[in-house]
Amino acid sequence: MPRPPKLPSPTFDLVHHTLSNGLRVVVAPDRSAPVVGVAVLYDVGIRSEPEGRTGFAHLFEHLMFQGSANLEKLEHFRYVQSSGGTFNGSTHFDYTNYFEALPSNALERGLFLEADRMRSPRITEENLANQLEVVKNEIRVNVMNRPYGGFPWISLPAVLFDTFANSHNGYGGFEDLESATTADAKDFFDTYYAPANAVLAVAGDLDADETLTLVEQHFGGITKRTAPTRPSFAEPALTAERRDTIDDAHAPIPAVAIGYRVANPVSELDALLALLLLAEVLTDGDASRLQRRLVQRDHLVTDISAYLGEFGDPFDERDPTALTITAHYPDAKALEGILRAIDEELERIVVDGLEPGELDRVRTRLVSTILRDMDAVISRALEFAKFELIHGRAELIADLPGRISAVTPDDVRKAASTLTPDRRAVLELIAGGAR
Repeated sequence: MPRPPKLPSPTFDLVHHTLSNGLRVVVAPDRSAPVVGVAVLYDVGIRSEPEGRTGFAHLFEHLMFQGSANLEKLEHFRYVQSSGGTFNGSTHFDYTNYFEALPSNALERGLFLEADRMRSPRITEENLANQLEVVKNEIRVNVMNRPYGGFPWISLPAVLFDTFANSHNGYGGFEDLESATTADAKDFFDTYYAPANAVLAVAGDLDADETLTLVEQHFGGITKRTAPTRPSFAEPALTAERRDTIDDAHAPIPAVAIGYRVANPVSELDALLALLLLAEVLTDGDASRLQRRLVQRDHLVTDISAYLGEFGDPFDERDPTALTITAHYPDAKALEGILRAIDEELERIVVDGLEPGELDRVRTRLVSTILRDMDAVISRALEFAKFELIHGRAELIADLPGRISAVTPDDVRKAASTLTPDRRAVLELIAGGAR
């Protein structure tokens, strides 16, 4: 058997430090361009929302941009933009991030801005009411009035999982959002936005010692609070197929989302990498199994994709997570044929294995994508913070090419054997609301 190619691994000279208030810091010098990235990840996301408060993590993310201890509303925006920088934030299932990309001479400005809102965001009735309307309009635009809006990340978890933490609508229902109070927001901040519940990553054109001095200066004085104990969100594996349907009045053609419970991303990373490569074998590019079978040969679907993680990032979540296959198809009666073809292609991999060169093709492309995604300094800062928070080790991202190289065809065959009908949830989207 030919040996898999040894793929290039990036090297990073990271400096780790923990402040007395518990804030974990990762510094990654890179003098190749005069820019820096500042990223703060808090260990709180959609799964942390209490019942009756769907969408609260995302709503709170918006509140964090509405002024802070020493800054009025919109000042954060002006300070970043006047420096020639960019900024944003996003809410995920297991964390919320905030970040800036800045010229390197504005590094201290970025650190001050993040420290100021970690110290105390401006949680007021006015800000809450304003951002509640912003979030509701976002839902109207992105979900309610858009074809396939929120499909499948909002609706599939409710079929695939059982507990509220894993299955609820992360964008939030209007009734829950409208009942949120400033007291809820302050309690959420006090509980989850402690320095000890966060990771700060700073990457780019910087000196590590000088950066740590600035970090200590701006973040060191933030009051220490105990980080909440994260509960286990694990659920037992499925033992029977689950099915459900949703109506989409705006969708021009039907769609399906098929979710499979998969390996623990943290404790079973190598098994997850085998599943990731399997997803690439199934749907990545015109040469992939399901593209050839369902798009090119049988003409059952117009497009098909497979990915890990609710938002398509396999390293974005802790357990539980899913491998999802989505497809759009013109014939509303084609669903059973699509499911049958997917099962047959998976069985072919289990019985016959992979074709010569098939695994090398997808793994080379996958590693290239991982490396390319690390080019931008802000992407590096975000990835270091994410791997430190979720996987406990920022340097793990440098190990991925080697670990992906070590995945064998038998590993992928074993991964395919776990994707059986009795371990999946099937969510059918009815186009135009017609059954």
